Amino acid sequence: MTDAFIKISNEEGLRALYSGIWPAVLRQATYGTIKFGTYYTLKKYASQRGLLIDSETGTERVWGNILCAAAAGTISSAIANPTDVLKVRMQVHGKGSENKGLFQCFNEIYRYEGVRGLWRGVGPTSQRAVVIAAVELPVYDFCKLQLMNTFGDHVANHFISSFIASLGSAIASTPIDVIRTRLMNQKHLTVQNSVATTTTQKLYTGSFDCAVQTVRNEGLLALYKGFIPTWVRMGPWNIIFFITYEQLKKL
Repeated sequence: MTDAFIKISNEEGLRALYSGIWPAVLRQATYGTIKFGTYYTLKKYASQRGLLIDSETGTERVWGNILCAAAAGTISSAIANPTDVLKVRMQVHGKGSENKGLFQCFNEIYRYEGVRGLWRGVGPTSQRAVVIAAVELPVYDFCKLQLMNTFGDHVANHFISSFIASLGSAIASTPIDVIRTRLMNQKHLTVQNSVATTTTQKLYTGSFDCAVQTVRNEGLLALYKGFIPTWVRMGPWNIIFFITYEQLKKL
C-alpha cells in the first residue's frame, strides 16, 4: 500500500489519489442512504410484529438483524451499482476512461456498452454488500449494546463499536471486493479515437470463474489483495459515519 501510494503520488500527482472521487461521493449519497435507511426501517417493522425481540431475554435476535442488514445491502447496492462502475473505471488507468470526468466516463460506458455496462458486476457487488451489511450493522449494534453499561450512549461507545464493525466487514468482504473490481474493470469493447472495436482481452465468465482463475493463477492470498487499504478506508468511514449518525439522532 505504501509503495503504491508513493509511486502514484510521484508519477501522477496527489490528484491521482482522488481519481473517481465524484462517483464515490455519489455512490455514498445513494448506497449509504438507502442501506442504513432500509436497515433501520426493516428493524422497526420486524420489532413491531414481534419478530426482532426475543420475548424471553428481551434482546434483539441476531438472525433478525442479519436478515434486515442483508436485505438492505442487496437493495441499496443493486440501485447504486452504476456509480460503482464509474468509480472503478475512473480509478484504473489506460482503460479508455483516463483523465475523463464523471459525465464523460458515463457517456462512454453507455454509448459503447449500453445500459448493461452500467450494471456490470452487479452480482458480486450485491454479494459484497450483503456480506458487509450482514457483518457491519449487526456487529455495530451488538457491540454498542454490550458496551452500554461501560460507556453509555456516548461517542466512546460509538467509536469502539464502529471500529470493530469495520474490521469484521473488511475481513469478510475483501475476497468479494477483489472479484467485483476485476469483473467491473473488464470491457467487451476498446475505444480508440472514438471508434469501438472488439477487445482481445480475456474476460471472466462470472464471479465463480473469476475466483477460480484468481486462486489458480495467483494463489489463495490473492483474494485478500488490498486488505490493508480496504480496512484503512472502511475504518475511518465507519467511525465518522456512525458517530455523526448517532449525534444527529439526538437532535
